[in-house]
Order: sequence, then C-alpha cells, then structure tokens
Amino acid sequence: MNVLKKMKINLFLAGLFFLLAGANVYGQSILEQKLDSLSKLFDFSYKRLPVDGFFSEKYLLEIKQPLNHDVPSGKTFVQRVFLSHKGFDNPVVFVTEGYWAEYAANPEYVNELCPILNANQIVVEHRFFPPSVPDTLDWRYLTVEQSAADHHNVVEVLKNIYKGKWISTGISKGGQACIFFRYLYPEDVDISVPYVAPLNFSTFDTRINRFLDTVGSLRCRKSIRNYQTELLSHREKYLPYFKKLAGKKGYTYGMGFEKAFDLMVFEYRFAFWQWGQTPCDSIARDTANPQKMIEHLDKVADISWVSDQNAEKYRPFFYEAMKQIGMYGYDISPFKNITVFDKNPDFAFTLPKGAKEGFDPSLVNSVDCFIRHRAKNMMFIVGGSDPWGATSVNLSYQNNLVKFVKPYGSHRTRINNLPSGMRQKAVDLLKKWLEE
Repeated sequence: MNVLKKMKINLFLAGLFFLLAGANVYGQSILEQKLDSLSKLFDFSYKRLPVDGFFSEKYLLEIKQPLNHDVPSGKTFVQRVFLSHKGFDNPVVFVTEGYWAEYAANPEYVNELCPILNANQIVVEHRFFPPSVPDTLDWRYLTVEQSAADHHNVVEVLKNIYKGKWISTGISKGGQACIFFRYLYPEDVDISVPYVAPLNFSTFDTRINRFLDTVGSLRCRKSIRNYQTELLSHREKYLPYFKKLAGKKGYTYGMGFEKAFDLMVFEYRFAFWQWGQTPCDSIARDTANPQKMIEHLDKVADISWVSDQNAEKYRPFFYEAMKQIGMYGYDISPFKNITVFDKNPDFAFTLPKGAKEGFDPSLVNSVDCFIRHRAKNMMFIVGGSDPWGATSVNLSYQNNLVKFVKPYGSHRTRINNLPSGMRQKAVDLLKKWLEE
C-alpha cells in the first residue's frame, strides 16, 4: 500500500472516530430521545444526573401533577421522579417513596431489588414533601387516593419506554404507599414488595402495645420498664438535663417540657424495639448520673421526636397518619401515678392548625379485604421484633401472597439481610413471578 493511500485511509478513520465521539458527547442517547418526545406530550422536564456502577444512565424528571386529580385542569405541583436505566427490555423496580427522595440522586444508589431482578429503577418522591409541594399546602389534597394517582400518572408516562414487568416497592411509609397503590391501581404493576409496612386500623392501634408487652425476653422488657419508671418517678432530677439537652440541640416543645419529657419516655419502648440497635444489657442504669440517663434516652428514642421542629418537618406524615393510614399511641396504665397525662396520648398535636381531628377507617378496611381476597403476587417483608410488624397485613395465603418475617428483625429488615434460606426462597419466588 503506497504512503498516500495509507494516509487517506488513516485520515478517514480519524475523521470517523471524531464524528462518532462527537455524537456520543453532544448527541442524545436513545433514552434521552424517548424522554424528549414524551416530555412534550406529558408536560415534564428532565435533566441527566451522574451515575456510577449498576445503571448506565440516570435522570431527574420533574413531572407536573394535578393537585386534585379529580380536577386535572386545576392547580398543579411539580413532583420529582428519579429514573435509573438498565435496559429497555429489563423489568422496572418502581419505588413509591413515602417521604423525600433526595437519596435517589446519589450516583451509587441502587434499590436492593434491582440487582436481584436486573431491573431499571424509578423512585417517586411523595407529594407534600419538599420540593414536591404545591405553592400552598391545601391539606385536603394530601390523601392516599391523590398520592396513588400521582404514582399512576408516572407509570402511564414511563410505560411508553419500559414495556416489561413492573415491580412496585417501598419501605415503611413508602411500603404503605406501595400497598395502597396496588389496591387502587391493581393492574399498573405485576408484583409488589412492601417492606416493614404496617396496615393500621386507627390512630391508636392497640395491637402495637399488646406486641410490646410480649416482644423479646421478660428480662429485657423489665429493664425497659425499670428505666422508664426511674425517669418518670424522679422527673425533678432528670427534667433539667432533658431541658438542657433540648436547648443545646435547638428543640422546642409547644406542649411544654413536662409533657414532652413523658412522651419521650413512653416512646423509648417503641424505639428500642423498632430499631433493634440497643442490647438489653446496655439499657442505662446509672441513676447517679442523670446526664447519662438522658443521653441514653436521646440515643435510643431521639428527643426531637415530639419537638415542634420534627412535627413541622414531618407534618405530611403525621397528617396522613391521623387521617387515613393510622398510627400508634402510648399506654400509660403502668405509669398512671407518675405521669402528667391523665389519658393515653396520641399524635393529634402534630396536625396542621385548623385541621379537624377524625380518622376515616374505610380505606384501610377495604385494603385489608383486598389483601385477604383479591390481591396477587405480593411479598411482604417484616421484622419479627419491629413493633410495626404487629400491624402488618394478615394473609389468607391465596393468590400468590407471602409474608417473610425475619426472626428478631428490626425496622431495618430487608431481603438481603434475611436468614439465608428465607432470603433464597424470597429471591426464587420473585424470579418465578417475573417469568409468569
């Protein structure tokens, strides 16, 4: 080959390389092209985000949603949706987040179901959690039905891209949203995997307190009770340290310090079992050191829990809990003579100003019936020592429904930390459902 011809070939190959490189840098991927077309039809914007590891592309979608889906031409808000791409023919893990979804912007975030099922990932931020909020918080439209309609809209948009199997999932309140979404839109997804998700029947579901009376060992329950009794019986010794710690952390309590102190002592038992991170032998007993006793209370139960700041931050959760999705309360009967409360307290103090009290059980009762008799291909993951497990769904074991309960598991229970045999059964079942 002469030198001139070789040079021409090399110049052609170099030009072709730079042309292709330019297309890769400046052009749109196939997914971007699809999003671009859909954005014009469904009124959303999108931007590419960095991604590292399991997925090849990640995008933030800002989808315009009706504030009231019954009046789609009315007020709207922008909802954040995080899309992580694996492949157009792969299944989709659809995460119904119950709170904020900022974590999904992390380039390395991967829901545990995605590697199990080799799936794409879509995470939807819950309405009324910033920045997925309307200009004015009209609490009438923070309902299970409106939130599920948000999820339905997202599915309707993105099923134009992903036409394979869809698996909905969520953790805790997100798990509740997963259950409610499946009930209200049963054909939108093929499989549902709610994690540590309660189905509460009231704002003071007594099943939780009955569970707390029997969970764990008698010795451990007695240690918890002794700790609580010590704090309440000698509040004059401990309350100043509670106030000091709250002041240091910037917490205020509209109900007053005494009531807040008692509520945190009651919460201690629930939090102890919910998170399962405190060995029974490490329950504080050094009554000569009141500061350490209060620091232990904060470590286990977090004294921000009933603060004005926490109530404001989690107002949407508390509102939904007191209106439709239920909650727990505190049984004060063992402390009747040493507490400032004269009746069992609940979380009504967290409601927005002007909001009327009143729980509507019709939805959860209907969902309970749906789970027992009509639902299919749903897998519930529950921690055996998690108080929220006391109000987990009851199954009739029809229609491919299963509940895996991790022995001594906490609210952090996931498929990947189930005992090996149980974990393998869960994975095998999910893959079997996916192939059906």
